[in-house]
Amino acid sequence: MTCRVNGVARTEAVSVRMSLADFLRDVLGLTGTHLGCEEGQCGACTVVSDGDTVRACLMLAVQADGMAIETIEGASDSGRLADLQEAFHARGALQCGFCTSGILLTADAMLSETRPVDRRAIRAGLTGHICRCTGYHAIVDAIAETAAKRSGQ
Repeated sequence: MTCRVNGVARTEAVSVRMSLADFLRDVLGLTGTHLGCEEGQCGACTVVSDGDTVRACLMLAVQADGMAIETIEGASDSGRLADLQEAFHARGALQCGFCTSGILLTADAMLSETRPVDRRAIRAGLTGHICRCTGYHAIVDAIAETAAKRSGQ
């Protein structure tokens, strides 16, 4: 299987039953993709696949053949998430951090859309993520703040 992960071409032999999350974590050592529920409900394993956010626990590694995959490591290293990360830090929008990588990638995808993002849209966009520490208010605040800054308000 050959794919691009965080901009780097990777060719690996993988089991046909290996999930993309296990491939990223166990084969490539990219542990920012977390495994929580392994049913696609918690969002901790969210990655970007060919520009769309996906749950890496629900996708087989072989399905990524020919695709471009971006993990939290790649998105963070590129600097694309710096404003979101700064807002999360300033607002206390993370505690244990387990859910944060998936939420950051989802938030960035929401903020990249052409339609305006308000608090209701942010809450709707986060419905596939479970955070047991923060109560979501600070997360919504941080994303709303970043949305306002990105739109020049």
